[in-house]
Amino acid sequence: MADDPELDRLLDQVPRLSSRVLVEELSGGLTNRNYRVVTPEGDFVVRWSGSDATLLGIDRDAECANTRAAHEAGVGAEVFDYRPDLGVLVIGYLTGTSLVDESFTDPGVLRRAAEACRRLHAGPQFTGEFDMFARQAAYRETVRERGFRLPDGYDDHADGWAAVRRVVEARPRRSVPCNNDLLAGNFIDDGERVWLIDYEYSGRNDADFELGNTTTECEFTPEMVEAYAEAYYGTPSRGDVARVRLGALRAQYGWALWGFIQAASSDFDFDFWGWGMHRYEKAARGFTSDGFERLLADAAGR
Repeated sequence: MADDPELDRLLDQVPRLSSRVLVEELSGGLTNRNYRVVTPEGDFVVRWSGSDATLLGIDRDAECANTRAAHEAGVGAEVFDYRPDLGVLVIGYLTGTSLVDESFTDPGVLRRAAEACRRLHAGPQFTGEFDMFARQAAYRETVRERGFRLPDGYDDHADGWAAVRRVVEARPRRSVPCNNDLLAGNFIDDGERVWLIDYEYSGRNDADFELGNTTTECEFTPEMVEAYAEAYYGTPSRGDVARVRLGALRAQYGWALWGFIQAASSDFDFDFWGWGMHRYEKAARGFTSDGFERLLADAAGR
């Protein structure tokens, strides 16, 4: 049992959890704490919000609604309780293995992950929009207003960022329900199918960002990016693969700011500055690479 009086007081306020027989903290989560809570009636996960959702652009009501929609799509856990007054979301515990970056080197895992994304994207539409261009601008304004630390050179890539935006918005892809934060730990593999968890940043978005975000978060090789695009699209065009690569660049440049905001504001014991720098440095390499203009041209094609 987790030895935490504050947690005990919290769980006592959720009737479904009052008869708990096991409480254990789960790994992962940089804006909340997650606990497995077993009762005679069932096995649950409690997501307890921790960080300032306003600074990070998190809508907890949308998170709950979209978690329900993901369950309806057959790809997410069931929602059992939502207590916004306590910062608590109670969902079903999914049996399986949380993936790590290396898991995706297994072609079967890669395929199941892509299939999970297709199920989610074909499911009930989500509440809210997720636009990384708008989010990056909002994060950048938060950094400016609060005087948060930013690496030298971040704004030097504004022209490259604008070029990416022009290409993406010139031929917008269909908006589908997206998780938008599919790092390895948010895939749960039971050996037959993959489930998707954590809908804090969920909303309607294009699939290219969803796929690209995973390829950069999980450190895919160029060959793995192509294989992932093939597993999702079937027979992807050159433009499809380029759009996924631009999705990765969008994720790197935008989420880097998330890391810098967390570094200045979060009380979690985690190197958020290093986390943000890793993503920023990848984005900087992408913007300045010899292949950047070719990538834009490929993505602009069909």
